[in-house]
Amino acid sequence: MTNGIPDRDDRTDPYATARRRMVEEQLIARGIRDERVLEVMRTMPRHTFVDPALLARAYGDHALPTIEGQTISQPYIVARMLELAELSPEHRVLEIGTGSGYQTALLARLAARVFSVERLPSLLRAAQKRLEAMGITNVALRHGDGSLGWQEFAPYDRVLVAAAAPRVPDTLKAMVGERGVLVIPVGSPETQHLETWRRLPRDQWERRRHGECRFVPLLGLEGWR
Repeated sequence: MTNGIPDRDDRTDPYATARRRMVEEQLIARGIRDERVLEVMRTMPRHTFVDPALLARAYGDHALPTIEGQTISQPYIVARMLELAELSPEHRVLEIGTGSGYQTALLARLAARVFSVERLPSLLRAAQKRLEAMGITNVALRHGDGSLGWQEFAPYDRVLVAAAAPRVPDTLKAMVGERGVLVIPVGSPETQHLETWRRLPRDQWERRRHGECRFVPLLGLEGWR
């Protein structure tokens, strides 16, 4: 077992082939190149994070519904966000939108420490149970307004927002450390662009757009009301 994730064994894991195909056909085929991201998605049991009625679709090329009208994002979008974040093993990461806990678990494998904020208590409780069952210990969870981040442990090396904002919240930008990166979908409730904001010296920012996407809205004081 590595960082709370069972070591892969294709002989005993009925989902190993589905994960391998997901990585090859959905991620590598679309240009994901970060080897650490590819490997963690080959081994992370995504089916653990979906509704039991949807197990047959756990590794499909689509988002899936969860409780409270939320979703677990399409595998490619998760991989794209992780790759854009340029994660290193020593990084401290703030995640906005714990959701099912799938991306949280991936971040826990890729970074030193993860601080995750979720607006919906029921989602947070379910995610916490999954993470604890997997033996993941480098994650701290909090119920709260994700648009306001988690000030107590700021600054962060990376901030990933798994919900769409009408604009980048100033509070989240302020929590990004020196040369840190913020990954966030920005736009209307219907269509957004995935953006990265990299903090430069003298409090300057480098902003880049990385294509269209669609997320649930970021609700809160600095998100959608």
